[in-house]
Amino acid sequence: MQEYTDLILAMSDSVAIPLILLGIAAGAAATWTAQHFRSKSNLKTAQQTSESIIADAELKAENILKTAQLEAKTETIQRREEFERETTKVRNELREQEIHLAKREDTVDRKWEGVNSKERELDTLQKQLQKKEKDLANKDQQLTSTLAEQRAQLLRISGISAQEAKDMLLKRLEGEVTHEASALIERVVNKAKEESISRAREITINAIQRYAAEHTCDSTISSVDIPNDDMKGRVIGREGRNIRAFEKATGVDVIIDDTPGLVIISAFDPIRREVARQSLEKLIQDGRIHPARIEEVVAETQKEVDAHVLEIGKSVSLEANVNGLHQKLLPLLGRLNYRTSYGQNVLRHSVEVAFLCQAMAEELGLDGNLARRCGLLHDIGKAADHEVEGGHPQIGGDILKKFNERPEVINAAVSHHGDQPALSVYTPLVAAADAMSASRPGARRETLERYIKRLEQLEGIASSFQGIRQAYAIQAGREVRVIVDPEKVDDSYAWQIARDIAKKVEQELTYPGEIKVTLLREVRCIEYAR
Repeated sequence: MQEYTDLILAMSDSVAIPLILLGIAAGAAATWTAQHFRSKSNLKTAQQTSESIIADAELKAENILKTAQLEAKTETIQRREEFERETTKVRNELREQEIHLAKREDTVDRKWEGVNSKERELDTLQKQLQKKEKDLANKDQQLTSTLAEQRAQLLRISGISAQEAKDMLLKRLEGEVTHEASALIERVVNKAKEESISRAREITINAIQRYAAEHTCDSTISSVDIPNDDMKGRVIGREGRNIRAFEKATGVDVIIDDTPGLVIISAFDPIRREVARQSLEKLIQDGRIHPARIEEVVAETQKEVDAHVLEIGKSVSLEANVNGLHQKLLPLLGRLNYRTSYGQNVLRHSVEVAFLCQAMAEELGLDGNLARRCGLLHDIGKAADHEVEGGHPQIGGDILKKFNERPEVINAAVSHHGDQPALSVYTPLVAAADAMSASRPGARRETLERYIKRLEQLEGIASSFQGIRQAYAIQAGREVRVIVDPEKVDDSYAWQIARDIAKKVEQELTYPGEIKVTLLREVRCIEYAR
C-alpha cells in the first residue's frame, strides 16, 4: 500500500508543476495585457480580459488536475488488481505445494510405519527361528540318543554287528537299485530305439542307394597259364636254376605240381606276387628263360608295376575327389588295388566307404569332403601291414600322421575298428560305412573253418552268463538266440543280460556288420490230466 501512496504523490507533483507554469504564463500574459491596455487607457477592459483569461486558465488547470487524478486513480486500481492477481496466484501455488508436501509427509509416515512393522515382524520371526533351532537341536540330541539305544537293542536282539547289518542293508539296496536301474535303462533304450532306428535306417539306406558298388570276389591266389607241360620244365630249368633265380629275384614261391597248364605263385606281398605273375607271363611268351633274362625281365616289370600303382593312386584320388594328398600316399593307395580282405578288393572297398561316408555326413549336416577323405584313407595301413609290425589301424594312423593329415582323418584310421576311442564325429561314420561295405551281400567271403569257429565263439560268449539255458547262433552268425531260466532271471534283468552279451561280443569278436542278440524268457506250465 505504501508503494501505491508514493506513486499517487509522484503523479500529483507532476501535475502541479505544469499548473504552476501555466499560472505564471497566464500572469505574464495578464501583465502584458494590462500594460497594453494601460498604455491605451483601457485598463478596465484589460482587467476584465485578464480575469477572464485567469478564470479560463484556472478552469483548465482544474480540469487537467481532475483528469490527472482520475487517470492516477485508474492506474492505481489496475496496479492493485494486477498485484492482487499475482498475490492470489502465488498464494494458490504455495497452498498446492503445502498440500503436496503434506501428502508426501503422510506417505513417508506410512512407509516408516510399514518399515517399523516389518522390523518388528523380523524380530519376532528371528526369535521364533532361534527357538525352533534350539528345539531342533534338542530333538536331534534326543533322536541320536534314541537311535543309539535302538541300535544297541537291535544288536542285542539280532546278535549281529553293525558292519554286518550295514552290509545286509547295502546288499538289499543294491538289488533294489539294480532292478530300478534295469527298468530305467529299458525305458531309455526303448525310447532311444524308437527315435534313432528310423533315422539311422533312413540315413544308411539313402547312402547305400546313392552309391551302388559292384560285388567283389577277387582271388588271393595268383596263377599263370602255360601252353603245355614242357614249359614247366623250362621254367624249372636245369637242376632248378631257373626257378631258384626267379624266386630270388621276385621274392615269391613258385608252385609247380601235376595240375596241367597251370603254375601257382604264392607270396605274402601282393605287389611282389603281381610282379612275379607279369614277369612269368612275359618269360613264357618270350620263350627265353635263363637267370640273366629272368633278372632283366623282373627289373623291367618292377618299374612298370610301380608306375601302374602310382597311376592307380592318382586315378582313385580323382575318382573319390580327394585333393591335396601327399605324393607318397598315392602309391600306397595304388597298392591297395592288389590287396584283398575276405575276397573283397581293399581299394574298391575304400572308395565305397568314402562315398558312403560323404552321403551320411551330408545327411547329418557335416563336411562331406572331409568325410570322404576319412573314408578313402581309413584302410591305408593295409598297404604296409606286411612290412611293419602291428595292426593296420595303428599302421595307417602312423602313416597319415607322418604325412601331416588332419586329426579327423588320423583318428578315423586308428579307431574305425574300436581299438582306440573315437575323438571325432567322422570316426563313427567311417566305422558304419566300413561295416556297410563289408556286410552287403556278395562283398566278402570267409572260409568254412573260420565261419564255424566264429559261430562257436558267439554261442560260447552268450552261454557264459548266469541264468542262460541255451544259446544258438542263427542267420549265418548275424543273430544269436538266448534262452534264459525264468526262475533265475526276471524281465528287467533280462534286458541287462542282453545288453551285457552284446557288449562282450563287441569286445571279443571280430565280425562285419552287426550281430543281433535276441533273449527269450518264457514260463511253460505243464500238467497231465489222468
